[in-house]
Amino acid sequence: MIVVLTGAGISQESGISTFRDSGGLWEQMRIEDVATPGVFRRNPDLVYEFYNARRRQLTDGSVRPNAAHKALALLEEKSREPVLVVTQNVDDLHERAGSRNLLHMHGELLKARCVSCGKVVPCLGDMSVFDACPACGPVPDAAKGKMGRMRPHVVWFEEMPLYMQEIERALAGCSTFVSIGTSGNVYPAAGFAAQARSAGADVVEINMEPSLNAHHFHAGHYGPATAMVPAWVDAYLAGKG
Repeated sequence: MIVVLTGAGISQESGISTFRDSGGLWEQMRIEDVATPGVFRRNPDLVYEFYNARRRQLTDGSVRPNAAHKALALLEEKSREPVLVVTQNVDDLHERAGSRNLLHMHGELLKARCVSCGKVVPCLGDMSVFDACPACGPVPDAAKGKMGRMRPHVVWFEEMPLYMQEIERALAGCSTFVSIGTSGNVYPAAGFAAQARSAGADVVEINMEPSLNAHHFHAGHYGPATAMVPAWVDAYLAGKG
């Protein structure tokens, strides 16, 4: 199996704004100020608006899969080995490019989850405290400023990433591990290269520059993801990866 880890660097060339350049209010805030369970309890409207803004950007037609996303979909289609993409990104660009064997370890921006029963549902528009869970119904006294029933289906600080058991099994059994567009400083994902290498995999980094854990990789390819990822996929499929 080939396991591919992707981070923010693969989607940046598609026009997805980073936290700091999203404009207005968010320039003056830390990500920790809008992405923790405690903030959601204290100020749900602030959290909803932050994710509403990100969701609007993702669905307004200006953001599209780039050549790197499409190359990974081609790898899944053409490879003799199964391909699993594990992404830290909450966008849907891998799906739009055609990847099917995919795990969103940090959740998905276009989904919402009930804080009471855990039900996950599609969410393409703005969220608020008045959104009702299809199973539980509306939250009592939502108009009084209480936390909403439905929250973004996104992993916040202080929360565990999703699908960790599936990812651990894949890392233990993969022949090739590729890290694309990640900084190497956010755990547990920053430890995946060392895990795969200790299990005997060939580990490769594709990034703008060496990551903080670059010493764990057998090889590194540095430059824009839209150039480096298609080149690596072509070489791999040709037997030269």
